[in-house]
Amino acid sequence: MTQANNTSSTTSHSGPLDILNRCADWLSNLIGHDLLALAARVGIGAVFFLSGRTKAEGLLTITDSAYSLFRDEYKVPLIAPEIAAHMATYAEHLFPILLVLGLCTRGSALALLGMTAVIQIFVYPDAWPTHLTWAVPLLYLAGRGAGTVSLDRAVGIK
Repeated sequence: MTQANNTSSTTSHSGPLDILNRCADWLSNLIGHDLLALAARVGIGAVFFLSGRTKAEGLLTITDSAYSLFRDEYKVPLIAPEIAAHMATYAEHLFPILLVLGLCTRGSALALLGMTAVIQIFVYPDAWPTHLTWAVPLLYLAGRGAGTVSLDRAVGIK
């Protein structure tokens, strides 16, 4: 009696799913954590830093329009508008710089995530798509860290 030749179980097929899976593997290897972390740090850092620059002139002189925004539009509860203007402006300068440098990355990301939550809850509750867009890279950085191209890594912080 001869044995049946069943080649279908041993032959590799290059169907559409196999091609997609190989492409996914290639992209996963190409776009690793270090590249994602660097892009997230620079991207979200730029968003907050540029926002901070609209509230200041010179190095860190708070503008009259920034005070007006916090008095008339932002109205964060429990904090005087003048103090809130200073806190937000300084935070929007300090934490993005730290993010771009990759120094104290997790703490900086959490600080900006907290700021995002305050804006979402108290200032612009209908702007959740924008705030979610900010929250994603901040959550990624808080959870995964700055990556190898960072001062965190240079000083031994994961």
